[in-house]
Amino acid sequence: MQPPSRPAPSAGLAIIAMGVSGSGKSTLGALLASKLDCPFLEGDDFHDARAVAKMRAGQPLEDDDRWPWLDRLGLAVGQALVSGGRVVAACSALRRGYRERLRGAIGAPTRFVLLDAGHDELLRRLTHRSGHYMPPSLLASQLATLERPGADEAIFTLDAAAPPERLCEITQAWLEDDARWTGGAARASGHQPLSPA
Repeated sequence: MQPPSRPAPSAGLAIIAMGVSGSGKSTLGALLASKLDCPFLEGDDFHDARAVAKMRAGQPLEDDDRWPWLDRLGLAVGQALVSGGRVVAACSALRRGYRERLRGAIGAPTRFVLLDAGHDELLRRLTHRSGHYMPPSLLASQLATLERPGADEAIFTLDAAAPPERLCEITQAWLEDDARWTGGAARASGHQPLSPA
């Protein structure tokens, strides 16, 4: 299945807060967008009703569920970038192929920030979270699906245990370092773990 055509390229930058459910990507994404004074898109809002029903029932999504979702989100991000500037989105983006699909649909420079956390911490967060369709029982499948970033990917890895405000500050500093996100892939790839300290 080929992705649909994308908007005309822009000079903007897409920032994707990624990670498994419960990692805090929506919290970081919304906070970062507020600090950058730019739009925030919640990836969960782009799932169709069938996919949401599957997750509510404790059934993991398959690639056939994810490709249309990634296309919808990527196109929305790309459309928001047509006039330049920045857009922040939250999306699990668990596999390299999913991240490549998003980049292709967005059609503009894209940087990913991976929020990394251990199983026990993620389970604790999911167990105490209310009002979300993703049950804690799907955590194992999400962790199994997660493909760690390759050295050539423009992904910055952060320890999700740090406070959201601190994670936002670190991400802003990374984005503002021109050498990291305007140069070639080798300079942009900085996937470095960050301790909560």
